Amino acid sequence: MKASELQTKDTAALQVELNALLKAQFNLRMQRAMQQLTDVTQLKLVRRDIARVRTIMHQKVGQK
Repeated sequence: MKASELQTKDTAALQVELNALLKAQFNLRMQRAMQQLTDVTQLKLVRRDIARVRTIMHQKVGQK
């Protein structure tokens, strides 16, 4: 997910995206704990996507 794509979304859509990413992160962490996760780089990608969404959300709040 690119930051330019996120900047076009409104805050409600960003919140929905953030909730989906947090659920995905939780599921990946549970898979890792049960040693079922084969690709651990997914955790890194989801964590970075969460940071991107939160950054864009804070930028939008600061502009108001």
